[in-house]
Amino acid sequence: MLKRGAFAYNSNASSLPAYIYLHLEQFSLRMQNNIFCEEDQKMLRKFNWMLLKSDSYFAPALFLMPSYQEELQKMFPEKESVFHHLGRYLYHPANQVWGRIERYYDAYLAQADEKIGLQIRIFREKPIKFEVMYDQIIRCTNQVNFLPEIAHTEPMRNQSKNSKHKAILITSLYAGYYERIRGIYYDNPTLNGENVSVYQPSHEEEQQTEAQNHNEKALAEIYLLSFCDKMAISAWSTFGYVAHSFAGIKPWILLRPDWNKEVAEVPLYQVQNS
Repeated sequence: MLKRGAFAYNSNASSLPAYIYLHLEQFSLRMQNNIFCEEDQKMLRKFNWMLLKSDSYFAPALFLMPSYQEELQKMFPEKESVFHHLGRYLYHPANQVWGRIERYYDAYLAQADEKIGLQIRIFREKPIKFEVMYDQIIRCTNQVNFLPEIAHTEPMRNQSKNSKHKAILITSLYAGYYERIRGIYYDNPTLNGENVSVYQPSHEEEQQTEAQNHNEKALAEIYLLSFCDKMAISAWSTFGYVAHSFAGIKPWILLRPDWNKEVAEVPLYQVQNS
């Protein structure tokens, strides 16, 4: 509207419409060409109402604006907790979604002593072969013991009576990772005697962005993943980022390989406290 001359930065509030519509899409969101600058914000403050549509998380951009920094520092002393608080306050899943969450959690996860989340996202623009991704998960286990370590000999019979129960929750569009990991713990005992259960709520095979039922399942699984005590998530995946933010924990990140390589040199990474 500024470009078309509908109004100017020095327009009086009384001469402006009652509301303004702000449309921020992921692929057009650029720091150098949007509303995250002082001059544009002064203009937006003149409107009584704003209708906002966005598929992007742009809260960090507000921290770069001098006029908001003092107030935001009071509201969020720890910047990393912004999405955790906003998400828990603003997200209100429908009863149908909560029903799925509660039923699945009570049936499969509630009794576990430790819940381990594993979120695997394969992107079309950078597809990773199943065996390569599975090998990366195993490398993670070997390097940081993310999943319970398996033993190569059967334990004594009385060893498992007082062992802990660990539940592994896998969220992925594909069933192959679940089947392979479940098979490992079915065929082998664990080194420390844990009882391990492996679960996957769904495997839709492909993303169906406009399908309501598909999206409801995805949201339910994001919440289920957020109930885990620790998790590993795929880099660049909104699904995983939202889940760990809801949980308020630092996840392990399954790194993507460089564009010119098939295998990630570093299988996973965890950001440490500064």
